[in-house]
Amino acid sequence: MKIAVSIRTTESGPIVEQRFGRTPQILILDEESGDKQILDNPFADGAGGVGPKVVQLLMNNDVKAVITGQVGGNALAALRNSGITIYTCEQGVPVEEALEKFRAGTLPSIQ
Repeated sequence: MKIAVSIRTTESGPIVEQRFGRTPQILILDEESGDKQILDNPFADGAGGVGPKVVQLLMNNDVKAVITGQVGGNALAALRNSGITIYTCEQGVPVEEALEKFRAGTLPSIQ
């Protein structure tokens, strides 16, 4: 299964970014192979309606779950329609810690 995390890169490493559609980068992790890929979000500076575009990007990469801070209404609807499961995590949490919480089943999900 592939998991996406909205991230921001800091000097100490990638952390969870609060914004879903305007996240600067997206980390995609393939849980089966362990492969990681970091994508620059081409829609981060868009004028509007960027959330659904990011959802399409995730769908194109076969993502099944996303970890992020907050999701706007349009992105939420697009994620629900896509079948991608949404998990929330506090902004600033190191990505590896967020992934550990995901694996442990302790991240809240948005239905």
